[in-house]
Amino acid sequence: MTAKDKIISYIKNPFLIIPFLGFRVFFHWIPDALWLKIVFRIKMGYKLDLKNPKTFNEKLQWLKLHDRNPLYTKLVDKYEVRKYIAETIGEQYLIPLLGVWENFDDIDFDKLPDQFVLKCTHDSGGLIICRDKSKLDIKAAKKRIYSCLKRNYYWGCRELPYKNIKPRIVAEKYMVDESGTELKDYKIFCFDGKPKALFVATDRGIHQTKFDFFDTHFNHLPFMQHYPNNLEREIIKPKGLEKMLVLAEKLTKDFKHCRADFYDINGHVYFGELTFTHFSGFEPFEPQEWDNKFGDWINL
Repeated sequence: MTAKDKIISYIKNPFLIIPFLGFRVFFHWIPDALWLKIVFRIKMGYKLDLKNPKTFNEKLQWLKLHDRNPLYTKLVDKYEVRKYIAETIGEQYLIPLLGVWENFDDIDFDKLPDQFVLKCTHDSGGLIICRDKSKLDIKAAKKRIYSCLKRNYYWGCRELPYKNIKPRIVAEKYMVDESGTELKDYKIFCFDGKPKALFVATDRGIHQTKFDFFDTHFNHLPFMQHYPNNLEREIIKPKGLEKMLVLAEKLTKDFKHCRADFYDINGHVYFGELTFTHFSGFEPFEPQEWDNKFGDWINL
């Protein structure tokens, strides 16, 4: 959807803008359950049933309210989770860390390599990919990072794990896969520690992002969510898929539902992140029947 299309949709239905105002203080008084019902109705187009949730998206809302393990805060913190990964599966699966800071002005760019990635520890979207330090617009990067540092990611979709993360900035080694131009994500959906499905994110930062869903044997699944399938090229089964599935099971064995993300670089597997509420539980499946199929895998 283009910016023009979004503006037109907001004019036709002003209530669509409510979820994007969720970070603002004047909405913070609304209880979590009520806020989730409001946003769910707007984004999903049907009423949220918290008493008898059936779909994947409904059950994710239920888990937000009832599965409040304090460990989750550590596991979604992009810096703190590194300790959990090292202890659980080994530090060899971590992308090398270049630094961590509380303030952007504390970053000494002269000490960073020519290529690196900056990200915020507490949100989604605070990402700066630097492929050539000599061309990096530091002023623009600072503006983007500080905007993210000031935002508490919890308030928009009431994902409690993000509420008390200490906002920081981390720098990691810049990585690309066999393509030489991108780093594909392999995102594995686990239920009670058992991998059931995954999707591959391609073309990020190159063309329009594509999502392709597969079962654990890497058979393509016939549905879409948020982004279109990649119809221009075949998605090749990664060399490290079996290793990813084993690691995902180890990392998520104690959780009702968790998505474990990885990268495959010439057969070497690297950890990406852990996510407990995929798309915050506010993203339709096309066709809808897959929302029910994924929902069946969550045992509340």
